[in-house]
Amino acid sequence: MQLPTRRTWLKTLHWSMLPLFVWFLLVQPGDVAAWGNWAVKLHSIFGLVFVAMCLGWTVSLIYLGLASRPGPKLRGVARAIHRPLHLTIVWGLFGVAVTGFLLGLTASRVLFAGTILPIAPPLGLPDANQWVGTLHTVEFYGLGVIVAFHAAYHIWRHYRLRDNALRIMAPKALQRFL
Repeated sequence: MQLPTRRTWLKTLHWSMLPLFVWFLLVQPGDVAAWGNWAVKLHSIFGLVFVAMCLGWTVSLIYLGLASRPGPKLRGVARAIHRPLHLTIVWGLFGVAVTGFLLGLTASRVLFAGTILPIAPPLGLPDANQWVGTLHTVEFYGLGVIVAFHAAYHIWRHYRLRDNALRIMAPKALQRFL
C-alpha cells in the first residue's frame, strides 16, 4: 500500500476542515445547548477533530514548510500576498487552538474536548476567561474573513488568470468541471 503524497494529504485535510470551519462560524455552543445534550456532545467532538486537524496542519508547516507556490501567472500584489495569506490561515488556525486551550485553562470547571479529553486543568480565573473568550471569538471570526478572502483570491486566479491553482486543490472528481 502506498502512502498518500503530501499534496493529497493536505487536500484531504483542507476539504475536511472546511465544513467544520463553516459549522463553527454559524453554530455557537449556546445554539447546540438548546438542541439537547447529544448536540453539545457532537459539537464538542467536532471541536476536538477540528483542533487535531489545525495542529496537524501546523506541524506539517513547521517541518515541511508551505506546500503551495504562487505560480508563474501571479504578478505584483497578487504574488506578494500569496505566501502571507496562506501562512496567516495556518498560523491563525493554530492560534484558535491555543486560545481554545486557554479557555479551558481559565475556566472554573473542567472542560472536555470531544467529551473525553480534558482541555486543561481549570484555574478558575473568570476575568481572564472572559478576556480569552473574546479574543478566541474575534480571532476566529477574523480568520473567517481571511478564509473568505482566500477563497475569493483563488476563484479570481482561476477565472481571471486561468491558472490551475483551483483545479490543483479541488478533489479529483470535481476537477473536470473547472
